[in-house]
Amino acid sequence: MATEPPKDTPFKPSELAAFDGTDSSKPIYVAIKGIVYDVTKKPEMYGAGSGYNCFAGKDASKALGKSSLSPEDCVADYSSLDEKEMETLNGWVKFFQQRYNIVGKVVDE
Repeated sequence: MATEPPKDTPFKPSELAAFDGTDSSKPIYVAIKGIVYDVTKKPEMYGAGSGYNCFAGKDASKALGKSSLSPEDCVADYSSLDEKEMETLNGWVKFFQQRYNIVGKVVDE
């Protein structure tokens, strides 16, 4: 599926949090390794009350690498991942790049 050209809109973590699927008038965003993806077209996966909603509105790199749905793992810092977990994380990056539009990047508060 073709995606639109990537955008580089900066999102502070506090701004990204507004796109967590709880407000149906806003898009749903998930960030991985600092890149923000628009996952709005999959509300059944990432919307409020859905299985992967814990990833929405934040950089969930560590959780994706660990294949974890624990809120405490839904953080941007993935420096503790081992080699196998890094492979998993990089696999998710490829998956998202092929399916979802890049709408920005995470920047410091």
